[in-house]
Amino acid sequence: MTVKTAIDQDKLDALLGKMVEDIGATISAPLLVIGDRLGLYRALAEGGPQTPDQLAERTGTHVRYIRPWLVNQAARGYAEYDPASGTYSLTPEQVLVFVEEDSPAFVVGGMETMVAGVMAVDRIAEAFKTGGGMAWGEHYPGLFRGTERFFRPGYLANLTTSWIPSIEGVVRRLESGGQVADVGCGHGASTIIMAEAYPHARFVGSDFHAGSIEAARERAERAGVADRVSFEVAGAPEIPDVDGGFDLVTYFDCLHDMGDPLGALKRARAVLAEGGVVMIVEPMAGERVEENFNPIGRAYSAGSAMLCTPNALATGGNGLGTIATEAEIRAVAEAAGFRRFRRATETPLNRIFEARP
Repeated sequence: MTVKTAIDQDKLDALLGKMVEDIGATISAPLLVIGDRLGLYRALAEGGPQTPDQLAERTGTHVRYIRPWLVNQAARGYAEYDPASGTYSLTPEQVLVFVEEDSPAFVVGGMETMVAGVMAVDRIAEAFKTGGGMAWGEHYPGLFRGTERFFRPGYLANLTTSWIPSIEGVVRRLESGGQVADVGCGHGASTIIMAEAYPHARFVGSDFHAGSIEAARERAERAGVADRVSFEVAGAPEIPDVDGGFDLVTYFDCLHDMGDPLGALKRARAVLAEGGVVMIVEPMAGERVEENFNPIGRAYSAGSAMLCTPNALATGGNGLGTIATEAEIRAVAEAAGFRRFRRATETPLNRIFEARP
């Protein structure tokens, strides 16, 4: 027997409104990636107000696609439209978000990452039922490029200006020629930023994804730091040894992805120099479930289900997940032998932890 329940029409309408927004956001996400890939945003930024025909001519694209693309962008507030002239343009703020890759506001890489993740929906749906995993390297390649482009602006803005200085004694060590292990370095953005800031220090970046390490080596050559930076294909529990040990071991937005975070931190403790420290940068998350009921929590929990948890289950099965609490991260660090653990600083998107033996 079906029990009839009274429907609150206002609540239903509000829920449907959210769904319409999400449908629009979902189908618009690849359009943002296309706009970035084809240089449409940059052409708008550099060319000033343009009609669809002018933008199509400027970018070598077909106007039949450019017209709805521009309407889509203006409808979401990603571009401006002038009805009098029929032209579209970008504000200075929109340029920072969609064009300037070194800007802290640049988030196109995040959208590129999410679009790449969605392409694994069939595989992840099956994993929901079986408990299986999907390793990082099995995803669509746009995931690797997008992840670097999403996190790099935050690293540029904060890594050497506030995150490292928030950990006592580290700046002095690196300025005088310390050694750093950057674990889970991906394309090497964090490693290279540190190397450029501390020219007397030496750096070893490691990641289990061979394609990312190849890209990191190429970037180090272009940045002119390859003489002080090396990149190795290695899992987190396999940090390479160096004479004298490491003054700093870093995990940038990656410890939660690992199938064996305890093993990773145990290895980090083993390779530390006397007085060395581990810096763990993790996504922002609340200590209580309901503290994640916000736009950041929504994005990070989705990333956890689609990307981070599958990788952890594929590579060991004991991952923390993107929305791990500080207490959970602390517990792993203490189990690995770190007696001192604290949140050194934070940003709206990240928590920065310090762990010492």
